[in-house]
Amino acid sequence: MSVALLALVLTACANEQASVKGRAPHHRDGTFQNNYVEFAPRGLMALLRWKWQAWRDGLPAPPKTATPTIVPDLGWIQNNAKAGAAMVPAVTWIGHATVLVQLGGLNVLTDPMFSNRASPLSFLGPSRAQKPGLWPHELPRIDLVVISHNHYDHLDAASVKLLAAQNGGPPLFVVPLGLKRWFAGEGISHVVELDWWQSHKLGDVEVVLTPVQHWSGRSLTDRMETLWGGYALFAPQLHVFFAGDTGYSKDFADIRARFADRQGAASGGGFDIALVPIGSYEPRWFMREQHVNAEEAVRIHLDVGAKASLGIHWGTFELTDESLDEPPQKLAEARRGLNVDDSRFFTLAVGQTRRLPPRRARN
Repeated sequence: MSVALLALVLTACANEQASVKGRAPHHRDGTFQNNYVEFAPRGLMALLRWKWQAWRDGLPAPPKTATPTIVPDLGWIQNNAKAGAAMVPAVTWIGHATVLVQLGGLNVLTDPMFSNRASPLSFLGPSRAQKPGLWPHELPRIDLVVISHNHYDHLDAASVKLLAAQNGGPPLFVVPLGLKRWFAGEGISHVVELDWWQSHKLGDVEVVLTPVQHWSGRSLTDRMETLWGGYALFAPQLHVFFAGDTGYSKDFADIRARFADRQGAASGGGFDIALVPIGSYEPRWFMREQHVNAEEAVRIHLDVGAKASLGIHWGTFELTDESLDEPPQKLAEARRGLNVDDSRFFTLAVGQTRRLPPRRARN
């Protein structure tokens, strides 16, 4: 891969706070910025240094074990999708950051990615280590899609076009500021655009875009021009947090504080499940501000008060220097170090479904 192409691929890897001028502080004259770190994507020299060091050290090492996969329980997933108010809360890992979340009578997809390559090119760039846990034609009808940001491994044009063409009409796409225009360019108009802390309700599910620490860009010329974020999904039966792509920051403590009143003690407090990235973290000098490692992922789990967390964003695309099979091993070490039970922060096989207990009703 040429250096220029590699650089291109890797660059694609109502807020109540007011500034003096009345503008939210993460708005910066046509671009956006993080709350706690003034982030500037690394330049070409840093990229060359990273890739030279990786070549010198033979990184990433080949994985010793394949990413676990299972045959999905399509019958149960489809029946649950049609259950309406009787829907059992559940998450199914499709691969990378793509999760099917079933809650509140809706079928929700996070960052749908079904293509073979996370790249602007179909013939070059990071390729999948295994097929998706469910192909688009195997999915139930999707009601809602949430997009965390516009990097190629999280916003894939072919995937969103397939979903927009599904039988029964397109899902609603909820996206951060600036991305509605991109969707319009792809012929997709059923889109709601949110700023941090803004929300939209679909049926019984409220969707809130939250701050996380990351950046945006699909080329060398559009960095930071669209917003990024995580999502809080609130349904009577389940509260879900999807972190998207993120570095570690105080944003997660802010998220817990923001929603403390609606997640009171009568319901056990906190999110019922958090979907937290655990991969794409090495080398730390290059990735620290944009991707968490396993220890930081567990700290996010604790910061947002999650009853359980699912580790995502690993084992699918070889994007950074750790082996594809390393993140779950590091997660186990981090759980032990931070005294978090194995059942509280887990991984799934690609295609596997985890049914979740319904949220306790408030008194």
